[in-house]
Amino acid sequence: MEFSHNYRMSEGDSVGDSVHGKPSVVYRFFTRLGQIYQSWLDKSTPYTAVRWVVTLGLSFVYMIRVYLLQGWYIVTYALGIYHLNLFIAFLSPKVDPSLMEDSDDGPSLPTKQNEEFRPFIRRLPEFKFWHAATKGILVAMVCTFFEAFNVPVFWPILVMYFIMLFCITMKRQIKHMIKYRYIPFTHGKRRYKGKEDVGKTFAS
Repeated sequence: MEFSHNYRMSEGDSVGDSVHGKPSVVYRFFTRLGQIYQSWLDKSTPYTAVRWVVTLGLSFVYMIRVYLLQGWYIVTYALGIYHLNLFIAFLSPKVDPSLMEDSDDGPSLPTKQNEEFRPFIRRLPEFKFWHAATKGILVAMVCTFFEAFNVPVFWPILVMYFIMLFCITMKRQIKHMIKYRYIPFTHGKRRYKGKEDVGKTFAS
């Protein structure tokens, strides 16, 4: 009796271990789905222009849908604010120059050949900017299928407030760029030619 009881205990433990040790079907499905999604994202990384054309197309479809439905203005306003925040993060440096400046003067771009070239590193990289912007459009599109998100609002006020917020935010960002002398677009290492380089060029 004791042997059979112990055998049942060990058999139950092995069954429990196999159940708990093996991932569920739902978990494996979503894991596989995430892997496929990440694989497609990795493949789309070099196609910058194509990615943004698709995103602009989705944005156009969303605006047409909102116009035809004559509603969901608060969702559209939230989407615009979200995209504005993403755009500001895209234009901002990863490290705030105000934290790196000296007491006398701030950092400046290299103007001599022997100075180190420091490319602009964004707070929000281009791919993450595109990914977040596209997901925002898709989420807003899904919200238009639910009447609960159709909050009644006078949309011209939202448009005026968004334009005002956009102008204030961009003005502050441009002042920040001018103050710390950086341009949020770098295409490669710039070479500053001196007299020696010019002489070598003519000699060759």
